[in-house]
Amino acid sequence: MKMDWREQVVLVTGGTGSFGRRFTKIMLEEFKPKKLIIFSRDELKQMEMRAAYDDRGDSPMRYFIGDVRDRDRLVRAMHGVTIVVHAAALKQVPACEYNPFEAVQTNILGSKNVIDAALETGVQHALILCTDKAVSPTNLYGATKLCAEKLFVHGNAYSGREGCRFAAARYGNVVGSRGSVIPLFLKQRETGGLSITDERMTRFWITLDQGVRFVIKCLEIMKGGEIFVPKIPSMRVTDLADVIGPGCSREITGIRNGEKVHEVLLSIDEARGAREYEDMYIIHPSDPWWGHSIHPNGKALPEGFSFCSDTNPSWLTHDDLRRILELEMKVSFTTATAGR
Repeated sequence: MKMDWREQVVLVTGGTGSFGRRFTKIMLEEFKPKKLIIFSRDELKQMEMRAAYDDRGDSPMRYFIGDVRDRDRLVRAMHGVTIVVHAAALKQVPACEYNPFEAVQTNILGSKNVIDAALETGVQHALILCTDKAVSPTNLYGATKLCAEKLFVHGNAYSGREGCRFAAARYGNVVGSRGSVIPLFLKQRETGGLSITDERMTRFWITLDQGVRFVIKCLEIMKGGEIFVPKIPSMRVTDLADVIGPGCSREITGIRNGEKVHEVLLSIDEARGAREYEDMYIIHPSDPWWGHSIHPNGKALPEGFSFCSDTNPSWLTHDDLRRILELEMKVSFTTATAGR
């Protein structure tokens, strides 16, 4: 059944981030929720967002200052909420490595607080945004997101038959997100030289619009306990460098601590409990008390299957990358690039 978003009260943790702002835009323009609550800890970003999406008069927008570390504040914010999108996280890998206790407090314990508050206030659906770095993690950020993902999947054990349903949406690098390689390359090309950690590196790529629409679809079809993985293309970092900085010199700096050459969205072990659909894979909960396949119409995956960025059958070409950068980042390729 199609969800009637006009009857939904939606809360987004970390709602002033890149995802939250695009989610808000699409929700207001296309889905018209009854109420949309932005929950975040940065008052300046809320003020800036309020200028674009006013909360006065008959606007569905509401803004709550709060931190996911504060369980009581989450409970207060979730009264009357039907849907929660949990996007708040510390996500910069070097910062998490240097401040591990802070990463645990926000990404793991903060996720537990979101689950507890959703259970206490009668939320119907709660979905966490996760990352390919949670699969076989090699850094603390990935490890904390793996724990958070597990908490959401197994949070269904606490909700009972009629309580809140929890699930996870796991996807790859978002084009142009803060701290990502694109803003770095755009800045570096002005000097005529780009820094690349490893020329073999590949990554999954998804645009903000694609990420938001994927999350909305997951919310509409989730039954509780799933991990949703979109079928998205891969890109080579060297191809990205070719497009952003043709003619620029390159410095190979070496892989950073906790960084992978290739990413994995669906591991071999997870694939045994997953099914393939037209535009996604769904990892079904493995606990016996679920009782049956909750999305039965998918195709079983062959033994040994995994969804990896280097063996992905779908790749972005130079033209694809150029078109995405023009649309998402407003990058112009009509003028001469520094270093040519």
